[in-house]
Amino acid sequence: MQKYDVIVVGGGHAGCEAAAAAANLGSSVLLISMDMTRFAQMSCNPSMGGVAKGQIVREIDAMGGYSGIVADHSTIQFRMLNLSKGPAMHSPRTQNDRMKFSQVWREMLEQTENIDFWTETVTEIIVDKGKAVGVKTQLGLEIFAEAVIITAGTFLNGKIHIGQKQLKGGRIGERSSVGLTANMEELGLDTERMKTGTPVRVDGRTIDYSKLIVQPGDDVPGKFSFKDTAPVKNQLSCYLAYTSEKVHDILRTGFEDSPLFVGRIKGIGPRYCPSIEDKIDRFSDKDQHQLFVEPEGRNTIEVYVNGFSSSLPLEIQLKALRNIEGFENAKIFQSGYAIEYDYFPPKQLDYSLETKKIPGLFLAGQIIGTTGYEEAAALGLMAGINAHHKIKGKQQVVLKRSQAYIGVLIDDLINKGTDEPYRMFTSRAEYRILLRQDNADLRLTELSHKLGLASQDRYDRVLEKKERIERALKYFKNKSIHPDQVNDYFKQVGESPIKQKVKMESLIKRPKVDIDSLREVVKSFNDYWSLEEDNDNDALHEAVIISKYYDYIEKERDLAQKMQNMDSIPIPGSMDFMSINALSYEAREKLKNIKPKTVGQASRISGVSPADISVLLIHLGRKK
Repeated sequence: MQKYDVIVVGGGHAGCEAAAAAANLGSSVLLISMDMTRFAQMSCNPSMGGVAKGQIVREIDAMGGYSGIVADHSTIQFRMLNLSKGPAMHSPRTQNDRMKFSQVWREMLEQTENIDFWTETVTEIIVDKGKAVGVKTQLGLEIFAEAVIITAGTFLNGKIHIGQKQLKGGRIGERSSVGLTANMEELGLDTERMKTGTPVRVDGRTIDYSKLIVQPGDDVPGKFSFKDTAPVKNQLSCYLAYTSEKVHDILRTGFEDSPLFVGRIKGIGPRYCPSIEDKIDRFSDKDQHQLFVEPEGRNTIEVYVNGFSSSLPLEIQLKALRNIEGFENAKIFQSGYAIEYDYFPPKQLDYSLETKKIPGLFLAGQIIGTTGYEEAAALGLMAGINAHHKIKGKQQVVLKRSQAYIGVLIDDLINKGTDEPYRMFTSRAEYRILLRQDNADLRLTELSHKLGLASQDRYDRVLEKKERIERALKYFKNKSIHPDQVNDYFKQVGESPIKQKVKMESLIKRPKVDIDSLREVVKSFNDYWSLEEDNDNDALHEAVIISKYYDYIEKERDLAQKMQNMDSIPIPGSMDFMSINALSYEAREKLKNIKPKTVGQASRISGVSPADISVLLIHLGRKK
């Protein structure tokens, strides 16, 4: 076979984004997958986004990735979460058609120039003079490249657990990948085990929906992509159900056969998405748990019971399920199960996601300790970009913590590592008022355009949006509002009246004032600001957020600048941390292993205290 610039191993969310990014930048790419009918398979719940994850999807889209576009084309329901909270917490989430999602991904990849495909299992990384130069497959093929990206998901020595039964597999009905872990261990990489799980899939014809609580989509649905994808029409509803003490008692009868409790599962599972048996064990004081009943698509009767993940024996799962109100006659398509797999602790990687020990070898997705399609896709995107830059001799692309949730994700993994599946939350981002879902295009499109991923048209739209935002901010600052114009409206919403003319800027800051309602009151505003296009509306609401939260935004920008100053202080690669006795022993060990490139990076390493940073600054001849 021909030699490629980049070989991507694995066709999940990380692998698909990695292949697309490298190819769109100009690299010749070979995407190797065990099954081309399952590109970006939604192995667990058929949804994208959610708290903090929705922000990541919008960032991927702003960076030129495909996940947001694919999600929009396969959406069956859209909801903006946390609307009762501030804009930093607003998070888009879609329910998706599982089969269509994978189909659209395949279509988009096949229409992307520079990508070839091969269906097989990779068993070995070919290394020459310490550098990754290709892969070897199960058939004995040797395929060469300048860089290799491994995105094997849960398939490396995957083991499925259902009660006392154990099956080899990366997903139910799919074989695991054997041989690659051992090879990578021989190359000097450390591996450990993790676990995740999934619930039963139910025949929707056997559910009594009249006993469930309907959960419709938003009246005016949004979307993920900043491109011209259309919002979803004819949304399908999801539903809420609840477990009970009787259900919990039934589940407890299977604990003696549970691989989780008897020690057959060695890997650590996701703390924030535990199995149902784990929940009733850890939260024994709760007499019920919420379940989300989610359709798998428009043209299927299959239903996903989110929150009922389990590895208990099948007969226990089914008996417990049929004691949930609305599921008395439920039939299932597939058992819930837990899956254990190999992963590579991420402290072994550089910020580019290249392994420190093997130049040219990149890792991304669940095999470096994350959970979730969105986190995997973001890592794949950045690995694809940096693999291309590596072979072209360009500088690695690193997003700052104040620049993107993707930056928070990678910084946390590289500096803190993880011993449980890492899931993104808004609480992990210290600059979350800067990293809102609504401004991802403003934050990242310019960079994406410079890299060559965002088109000129897309960049021009962002520049136009910025101009409209400035126009609105100027209007807010200069426009005087008379009491007669707004006092009746203020009385309706419970705001105190004004006694004299006030600038519109100060009125917008009031918590109960809504810009769309204010526009109806201040008629002259509509003469100034046309809302004929979506871009107009987006810019207006962006300007409102900036006005309302100006002080908070400026405070976070100041904090981000201080951290950026720390990130600008380099640490020589030759520094011998073990010889600096004033550092704590833990700090010396951590600094030696991770080898931070800046003081800012060192300050974010778990176990390195502020006192250690002071010592480091003094040693570098810098004032605190």
